Amino acid sequence: MPRIGGRNILSLALSALFLLTPLFGQTSELTEKSHHAKELMDAGRYEEAIPIYRELVRALPKNPGLITNLGLALEMAGRKRDATREFEAALKLDPHQATALLLLGTAHLDLGEYALAIPPLQELLKAQPDNVDAREILGESFLALGRFEQSAEHYEKVEPLDARNPKVWYGLGLSYQGLAQQNFDQLAKDAPGSAYWLDLVGESRLKVLQYNSAFFLYRQALAQMPTLRGAHTALADIYKSKGHDDWASVEEQKESTIPPPDCTSQSLECDFNAGIFTDLAARAAGLKSPESYYWRTRAYNQLTLQAFARLGELPPSPELHELMAKIKYDRRQYFESIQEWQEALELSPGNPYIQKEMALSMIRNKDLAGAQSILQVLIKQSPDSPELNYMLGDTLLNLQKVDEAIPYLKKAVAGDPRLLDAQGSLARAYLATGEAQKAVPHLKAALPIDDDGSLHYQLARAYQASGRAELAKAVLKEYQEIVKTVAAENKATAQEVQITAPE
Repeated sequence: MPRIGGRNILSLALSALFLLTPLFGQTSELTEKSHHAKELMDAGRYEEAIPIYRELVRALPKNPGLITNLGLALEMAGRKRDATREFEAALKLDPHQATALLLLGTAHLDLGEYALAIPPLQELLKAQPDNVDAREILGESFLALGRFEQSAEHYEKVEPLDARNPKVWYGLGLSYQGLAQQNFDQLAKDAPGSAYWLDLVGESRLKVLQYNSAFFLYRQALAQMPTLRGAHTALADIYKSKGHDDWASVEEQKESTIPPPDCTSQSLECDFNAGIFTDLAARAAGLKSPESYYWRTRAYNQLTLQAFARLGELPPSPELHELMAKIKYDRRQYFESIQEWQEALELSPGNPYIQKEMALSMIRNKDLAGAQSILQVLIKQSPDSPELNYMLGDTLLNLQKVDEAIPYLKKAVAGDPRLLDAQGSLARAYLATGEAQKAVPHLKAALPIDDDGSLHYQLARAYQASGRAELAKAVLKEYQEIVKTVAAENKATAQEVQITAPE
């Protein structure tokens, strides 16, 4: 989970520095060192400030403010793990020190230790419930953990206090988006293939301009529930996008004949039509019917759009460009996505999350050399990241730099054996170097993600090359069955998703 647009720790750090003058005016040498360390911090020379703060802490080991200053210097120098130890030491001396609590939570969040970020921030909010920074970071921590109700709750409390902050609206939008997904997932579990499910999937396809697929899904939904309001309107929009205004008129006429909901028995739909989405979500929270999950999903989708719309009203921000980049990526507009990531990076220089996502868009846009350059920089910052090692290794493999790719792919698999894409890429690399025997276990591990039979084919080749003809024959047969099934499904789908005249 990314830090939302990054965070300017510098402003927190410099405003929180403790000077010795008011506390230890009689120790002129220590006071002078304290002032010098602060000057180094002001100048961005954090590494130089660290030994001075260590010396001050040795001289005054019971002073939590100085220990916090040391932690700040370490934090700003990028030594976040060391910084957390100093903040914890300061809190042992003064458990309620606001600065140490805030920065300990922030450091844990930056380290990806989201659960550890929560307790110090909650402790700070007990004393300072209107602390915007603490509540925002707490919201981000819950968001990273997928605890969307709690993240939304904290962002909602921050919004009246900091309504011009793009991080708040982006975080709130992501929280509502997560809640929408949770309700949809429950609907998919309880009523897969239902009219409610088909309608929501159709809506999602329409958002990414997959008109044929959306058309088919809406038609199927109406076949099950002819009075499903909004589906005919969606079909009309699809027809208009294809230049069939006459067909669109037919669907609009059909929509107009569907009576309005009966608010005594269809109160959730009435709440939705009235635009009271928060109340709808709260009222439906205890209900467990497909209808309730459907309307909660739609309500949270609308709340998501409202939050992102507010984000769009603010001056340009990394969060706004990130949102636009993701929308264009989902629409397979990879070049345009790269441009948005570049805009985000200009507003948040050096942000590793933005760089990683831009590299991914570059890979999709076939700019493998550009992606390689970015990933090589990121891997130096996070050498043990399985994801980054996989991305760089796979990019090198696709550039035919097989020998360079293998060490990164091995490290990715060792770091996270569940990264099945990395397993498949490492197998491909071994096959390219003629090491079929080494490829076999990685191909077998990656089979669960083989949706087109290609991994089965490669496994058959690997068995054949390593002298296991019977196994190769069996796997090749499985491959042929998969290919036949996929071809039949593709043919059926192509026939089904043609946009045809209204029925």
